[in-house]
Amino acid sequence: MYAWNGEDPCGDGDAALWPGITCSSPNDNGYRVVTELELFQVSIIGTFPIGVTNLLDLRKLDLHGNKLTGSIPPQIGRLEKLVTLNLRWNKLQDAIPVEIGQLKKLQNLFLSFNSLRGPIPKELTYLQELRYVHLHENKLIGRIPPEFGELPYLRQLDVSNNHLVGTIRELLRSEQNRAKDAFPSLRNLYLNNNYLTGGIPAELSYLRNLEILYLSYNKLTGPVPDALASIPKLTYLYLDHNALNGRLSSAFYSHPSLKEMYIEGNQFSSSAKPVGIHRTMEVSDADFIF
Repeated sequence: MYAWNGEDPCGDGDAALWPGITCSSPNDNGYRVVTELELFQVSIIGTFPIGVTNLLDLRKLDLHGNKLTGSIPPQIGRLEKLVTLNLRWNKLQDAIPVEIGQLKKLQNLFLSFNSLRGPIPKELTYLQELRYVHLHENKLIGRIPPEFGELPYLRQLDVSNNHLVGTIRELLRSEQNRAKDAFPSLRNLYLNNNYLTGGIPAELSYLRNLEILYLSYNKLTGPVPDALASIPKLTYLYLDHNALNGRLSSAFYSHPSLKEMYIEGNQFSSSAKPVGIHRTMEVSDADFIF
C-alpha cells in the first residue's frame, strides 16, 4: 500500500492486475498508468498512505470503510486529475486540507463519517465541477461557505450532523450571487442536526430543482414560508424539532410531488389535522392550520 516493490501494479503482459487497481493508457502509447485505486472495506489500519499521492494519473481514489487515522495530508492536492475522492467511514481527524481546493476536476467528494474538525474550507467552493459533497457526521464548526451556491453543477450538499452555525439566508447569498441565482442544479440539501438559527427564508423557493430539504434538529424559528410549497419537484421536506411556529399553507397538503413532510417537535398553532392524506406525512405533536 505504501510502496510497490518491483512489480508493475498494472500487470506485465499477461500478468493479472493487482486487486483494486484500474489502469489505462491515457496517451494510447501502450504505457499504462494507475487511474483508479479502490481499496475499500479491507481493514487498512494506520495513517493515510501518503505514497498514494504519487499516483498523479489517479481519477478515482476510494479508501472508504477502513480504519485510517490521523490527518488527510496536504499532498492530496497533487492529484490534479482526481474526479472522485471517497474517504468516508474511516477515523480521520483534524481539518479538511485546503489543498483539496486544487483538485479542479473533482466531481465527487465523500468525507462523511469521520472525526474531521475545524471549519469547512472555502477552497472547496473553488471546485467548479463538483456534483456531490458529503461532509456529514463529522465535527465541523463555523458557517457553511455560501460560495457553494455558485457551483453550477452541484446536485447534493450534505453537511448534516456537525456543529455548524449561521443562518440559511446567509447560505443563499454570496458576494457573487443573489439568492435567486444560488444553487442552480441542487436537488438534495441536508442541513439537519446542526445549530442553525433564524428563519426559513422564502428565497429557498428559488431552488427549482430541489427534491429533498432536510432542516430537522436545528434552532430555526418563525413561520414556514408558503413559498416552499411552490418548489415543483419537492418530494421530502423535514422540518421537525426546531422552534417553528405560525400557520402552514394548505398548499403543502395538495402538493403533487410531496411524499413526506415531518413537522413534529415545533410550536405550530393547534388545529384539526387534515383528513384523507394519501401520502405519508408525519404531523404528530404539530398540526396544520389552514
